[in-house]
Amino acid sequence: MELTYTSEISLLPLKVRKDNRYYIVEDEVTGDFYEMPEVCITAIELMNKKIPLREIEKSLIYQYPDEDIDVWGFINQLLELNLVREIDGIPIQRSYVEQSKSGFSWLPQSLGRFFFNPISSKLYVLLLGASIGLILFKPDLFPRYSDLFMFDLMFQNIITLLLISFFLVILHEFGHVLAVRSEGLPAKIEVGNRLFLIVLETDMSQVWKLPAEKRNKLYLAGMNFDVAVLFLALAAQFFVSDNAVTIGLLKLVVLDTFIRLIYQTAVFMKTDLYYVIENLTGCYNLMENGRNFLARWMPFLRVPETETFAGEEKFVRRYAGFYLAGVLLTFIITAYYYIPQMIFAVSEIMLPGFLEPITSIRFWDSVVFLLQIVLVLGLLFYSWTKKYRLSS
Repeated sequence: MELTYTSEISLLPLKVRKDNRYYIVEDEVTGDFYEMPEVCITAIELMNKKIPLREIEKSLIYQYPDEDIDVWGFINQLLELNLVREIDGIPIQRSYVEQSKSGFSWLPQSLGRFFFNPISSKLYVLLLGASIGLILFKPDLFPRYSDLFMFDLMFQNIITLLLISFFLVILHEFGHVLAVRSEGLPAKIEVGNRLFLIVLETDMSQVWKLPAEKRNKLYLAGMNFDVAVLFLALAAQFFVSDNAVTIGLLKLVVLDTFIRLIYQTAVFMKTDLYYVIENLTGCYNLMENGRNFLARWMPFLRVPETETFAGEEKFVRRYAGFYLAGVLLTFIITAYYYIPQMIFAVSEIMLPGFLEPITSIRFWDSVVFLLQIVLVLGLLFYSWTKKYRLSS
């Protein structure tokens, strides 16, 4: 099919919303969203009026004299995004998967608003301040790497940590779900993966239906639930100080939640706080553009180029600073928690266990722990070599 200046373009149903600085275009059939500048929105409006491409180009050049107008390039982009319905009355075939709009629809909107409303938002901030106050009042509450070792056997510690972490992750994701439902939108929890690690994640793609000022509530919802858990686990230790097992479980909850909250500030990964920063700045390729900015000095960070709109450069530079700070913070957490945990587990539990008779449970506890270390290191080495092969 040949495009000419006399061609008329018919687009699929699109919904356009003004965002921070640009516009969000929604494909109403698939539920996909795209960011576009004003000149593209004007072009779409002219196409919907059945105006030929030659007249569209003239109009855009007149209205936007400072823009580099490329009507043909824009049409090709629309074709690649499967947003064109007809060209000169000839239908354009496309394949797509329509997104489900029923995720957690059985949860009433009122329940979501109970947990996420203007008053509760202030309450979560107060709970964070109260948690800090409790730790300052009683420094023993501050999580330590040794809080992982509730039991003498490592397999008991690992199983306990896995169960607690799984429950708290579910709770975190359910916070996102409730926040999304508070706006009457569908949400779903999906099983994803980070290389070999299975993770749970909430699909919140529908948040683009909301204005920018409402999205942060949804992004911060999981962290707000984490803050509530942290406060309850800290406060409970004042009332059960005579029960060693309960205290141990509470300390483990505090440790797991504290590390999860700290990692949210590691915005070199796409954490909840990363999306908050994107939303506040209106720059939706911050990570990619930030890495490419840093690649001037650290070439290994370079990723495929993404479009940087006018005025975004200052935000990219600031994000690059947060990126490096997040990497530094990750090293600090690793040095303060994970490395001491590993040293303690190996020197105080694994090695002494191998000195026990082969019939001893401590011996086999050490064997299982060693196999776990070998497996994790093997997967890590494999991922490194795979990444090197793909990049070479």
